[in-house]
Amino acid sequence: MQIIQELLETLKSNEQDMINLRRYFHQHPEISFQEKETSKYIQEFYKTLDCTLTQKGEGYGFVVDIIGGKPGIKVALRADFDALAVYEENDLSFKSQNPGVMHACGHDAHTAYIMILAKALIQLKEQLPGSIRIIHQPAEEVAPGGAKGMIEDGALEGVDHVFGVHVMTGMETGTIAFHSAETQTGRSNFTIELQGRGGHAAIPQLSNDAIIAGCYFVTQLQTVVSRRVDPFDTATLTIGSFDGVGTFNAIKDSVILKGDVRVMKESTREMIERQIRQMAKGLELTFGVSTKVEYDNNYPVLYNDKKLTEFLVEVLKKEELADVTEVVDLGPQTPSEDFSYYGQVVPSNFFYIGAHPDEEGDYPHHSPRFKLNEKSLLIAAQAVGVVTLHDLFENQDDPSQV
Repeated sequence: MQIIQELLETLKSNEQDMINLRRYFHQHPEISFQEKETSKYIQEFYKTLDCTLTQKGEGYGFVVDIIGGKPGIKVALRADFDALAVYEENDLSFKSQNPGVMHACGHDAHTAYIMILAKALIQLKEQLPGSIRIIHQPAEEVAPGGAKGMIEDGALEGVDHVFGVHVMTGMETGTIAFHSAETQTGRSNFTIELQGRGGHAAIPQLSNDAIIAGCYFVTQLQTVVSRRVDPFDTATLTIGSFDGVGTFNAIKDSVILKGDVRVMKESTREMIERQIRQMAKGLELTFGVSTKVEYDNNYPVLYNDKKLTEFLVEVLKKEELADVTEVVDLGPQTPSEDFSYYGQVVPSNFFYIGAHPDEEGDYPHHSPRFKLNEKSLLIAAQAVGVVTLHDLFENQDDPSQV
């Protein structure tokens, strides 16, 4: 299609604008649910463009609607814009100017590429059958996540399909990866308070040691995955905090445990919660302590619609984008992602853009040394752009116009 070539050429000519935007956001990061200035800056970008902007959710999220010149389906494209509470250790000219806050996961890149892609699509909108909704989402990193509130406020109203991407520094730049069906884990967090009876370390028989009960409980929890989860399933259970700080000659009366659960099936999530609550009850009988369990089932399992995934792969392989070296199945991924909420409402697909820097070294996500290859921005924009256009044109009333 001629319109695809127009889009690709426009994006290529505006690559430096993407990079400049990404560097601005990297210099001015804001953590989840506090992205006031980031949201304001993005909105100012759209005010001179021919589109409609609407606030969504209780945070700083909003959507941008691009109405095509012909009737058709509505395709949504989502990008997140929050940063992390991480001290940046990179020596960059555009290093974070907000101490203790850093774009250590690539959301600055997601926002920059989609802004320039949106601008290019607006320029072509009279030729488009259907419409495009750009979802600028806050707070992906912190539960309950920004997606949930935006969906509840109508961000997906009338939407037929949703696409999103994530840059991946563990993948070579030029690689695009995908997976079908269950793709990223669902997540739960829990807090358990154990209450015993404190006392003098020299008279233990008059006390009820919460630390002993807590240690036993941590060890017991390790049997949940090893003895209750199907070996062919995926699950992790981690105790990330054991707060039992006291002094050397006193028996602790209480401890607080904080844990993390990741699963690839919702049924596994439910089973693990039942096991944890059951074990907490057993701890009360065994050690005579009382327990208080707070359990938060937040991000769902991210499910990529099978039909939409097949379509996406077919398009990306057919278009043979100049900077794309391969399109591969990455397999299921263990991190969680609140894009999963979108897939619970409409068919969606979340795929991955390789972004490993040209220089040697490891630059893991959520690390103070996180660094990405800025060539990935253009690849992301072009990949999402061609998939969007194919989706619109192949689902129009007159497919012969494709």
